[in-house]
Amino acid sequence: MATFSISELSREFDVTPRTIRFYEDQALLAPQRAGAGGKQRVYTQRDRTRLKLTLRGKRLGLTLAEVRSLMDMYETPADTAPQLERFLAVLASHRSMLERQLEDLQLTLDEIAEHEARARDLLAKIGQN
Repeated sequence: MATFSISELSREFDVTPRTIRFYEDQALLAPQRAGAGGKQRVYTQRDRTRLKLTLRGKRLGLTLAEVRSLMDMYETPADTAPQLERFLAVLASHRSMLERQLEDLQLTLDEIAEHEARARDLLAKIGQN
């Protein structure tokens, strides 16, 4: 069974060891302990997959609680339909939030364009005098 150190995962996924330890604190990863006093973390393929899914979830805009909930659902011996329905609901919620943000950004950009046009008109009038 393949295992990974924190530095190997850190390099592979371009995150800091501190980030990985934080995800461990959030119960997203559960490395085994090895070495003297159990201080060395040993990550399994399961941990590697969970880290990959956590980072993907963050890129999608999911909270860590949502990521953990979705991953935990997949680890239970249940039908996949409820998990997929929950995943679709989470994605729909985030899509709605992002669409509202996009509308707000477009309104702000339109206002900036109006202010720029007025400022240019005023500069042109000043230059004519």
